This record gives sequence, C-alpha cells and structure tokens, in this order.
Amino acid sequence: MGTIEIINFGCTNVKILQMLEKTASEVNLTLNGQEPPAFSKRLLFVIQLDEIGENTEASAFLKSNLESGYFKNSIAAIVVLSSSDLYTKSYSKKWIFVANSLGCEMIGHPLVEITGGYQNFNTWTKTVDEPLETIAMGLVRSLVTRLAEYKNLKLKQSKVLVLHAGHKKISNTLMLWERIESKLSERLGPEVSIKTLHVEEGLIRDCYGCAFETCTYYAMSRSCFYGGFVVESLYPSLEEADYVVWICPNYNDAISAKLMAVVNRLTALYRNMSFHEKYILAVVVSANSGNDVVSSQLIGALNINKGFRLPPKFALMEMANEPGEIFKKESIDSTINNYVNNVFEIMHKNMK
Repeated sequence: MGTIEIINFGCTNVKILQMLEKTASEVNLTLNGQEPPAFSKRLLFVIQLDEIGENTEASAFLKSNLESGYFKNSIAAIVVLSSSDLYTKSYSKKWIFVANSLGCEMIGHPLVEITGGYQNFNTWTKTVDEPLETIAMGLVRSLVTRLAEYKNLKLKQSKVLVLHAGHKKISNTLMLWERIESKLSERLGPEVSIKTLHVEEGLIRDCYGCAFETCTYYAMSRSCFYGGFVVESLYPSLEEADYVVWICPNYNDAISAKLMAVVNRLTALYRNMSFHEKYILAVVVSANSGNDVVSSQLIGALNINKGFRLPPKFALMEMANEPGEIFKKESIDSTINNYVNNVFEIMHKNMK
C-alpha cells in the first residue's frame, strides 16, 4: 500500500471529506512509515464544480504545474461533485487528459461522480439495498483503498493487442503506429509480443442492447448472443493482452464507428472479468484539430467506464491529412522516439 495525499478544490460536503480522511488514515497507518518505491505520489483530487461545470482553483493548479514535473511518477484518482446532474463526466475526462499528459498515471475506474442529491446512484439501488448516500460513501471508500493498493504488474512478457480499422496505404495513423511498433520491438525484443486485429467491415456489429439477463448469461461463458469475430477473436485476444493499443484517426471528433462498436461490445466480457490490470495506449491523428477530444473519448469509455489502467502520456497525438503526410513533419522522428521511450519505460517498470 501507499500513503495518499488528498487535495481538495472547493468541496464542502462534510460527510464525503470525513470518509476520505478516515479511509486514508486507516490505509496510511498500515504502512508503518514505509512507502513503496513504485510511485513518488498517490494523489486523490476532490473537485467541486460550479454552475457551469468549472473549478477555477483546480484549473489554476493544473496550469501552475505545466512545467513543474509535479505529476511525474504519480498515480491518481478523483472525486468530482456537482450540484446538478451535469458536467461531472465531461470535466473529469478533461482533468484526467491534462494530468495524464503531464505524466500522471490513473488507476482503472479512477472516478467517483457525485451529482445533486446523489441521483446518479439511482441505478445502483437495483442491486444494492442501501440509501443513495450510503452507496456513494462505499464507492468513495473503495476508491481510496484501490488507490492505496495499486501497484505495478509483474510480467514475464508484455503482451500487446493492437486494434485498428484502417488501411495501410492511406491511414497516417496506422503508418505512424507501424513505425512505433518497429522501434518498440527493437527495444524490447522477446520481452514484447504484439498481436494486431483489423476490425474490418462485416466483422463486427454494434451492441444491440440485449436484456441485462441475456447479456449476463452469455457473459458467464465469456461470450455474446451475436458471436462471430468478437467472441472468436476479440475476447480471447483481450483476455490475453496486458496492453491494448487503439489506432484512432479522427472521425468527426470521435473514434471510428467500428472501434466504437468494439468498445460497446466489451460489455459482455466486462461483466465477467476485471480490466484493472490492463493498460490502454493510443495513437490519434487528426487532419485539423480535435486530438484531445478523441483521446478524452478513449479515457471516458475505457479508463473511467471500463476500468483499464491509464499509463502516463498514454496517447501519441499528431496532425496529418493526405496519405503519408505524417512523415513529412520535421519533428516526427523525435516525436516517435519520445513516445517509444515512454512506452518502453511503462512496460519495463511492469516487468518482473
């Protein structure tokens, strides 16, 4: 376990603050003053949003640390509160995106949202016979405990799954990844195993939203009512992988429909297993702007909702339009090398 620092930006909910302090104190007492060396900081941010979903103090904190190295070698989670039922998710994705770009790692399921009157916990009452506030407190306590217990993996080999829906001859994003993959394989050699799945037209259908009971029934055998590529190739590959790389050209400020279908179809597998010991990485290329929007979509869908780990600086983001334009950029070799070095460090620290 590791000691936790709680950083509060405007939260006045006494019960939440007491629960955080109490749980953090209990966790810290078990350490006997010994801090595991894996992370220099374990940070829990508590952020109260205003009427338009902002927090000027929290934003100022991020801006003040753009060059400081504060987030380097840190691991974090967040609690975000709003007096309405809006903004908690959109704000959290942006917060995580910025902190991650500054070197902060995020645990899987790093967020507890608390909306006005705890109304966002209504769905929990279908399976948990407790008042909404009690449910919220339990999730906050669990978040603190998981942050304290978070540790690096101990892998003999880094198993990487690459997911894409592009074509090599025209996709700058895929071209860029292949250059990264080549250099990464050179660095790690037999310590890395890379498998690529091309999510082609006709191989995948989006989730049809089966009844909960139907989805749960098939999930027990790591399957899905609609079978096919998802069950035969995607699920086994995901189970085996330690790192999942998402190759994401910007389609109208979103990931492609095929890759979004992959995200949606993860639900059946998600009901049967935890993704807490799997990382996501991404290569995102936009013709103009929007790389942050696409990367934040991945954060929301996979780190916040599905519980994948988010390593520091998880996404390589570039701009290019015409096929092959990506390699005409003067700084592209340096960009690739920096990202390869980052991924190498991530994988190396998770090896035995």
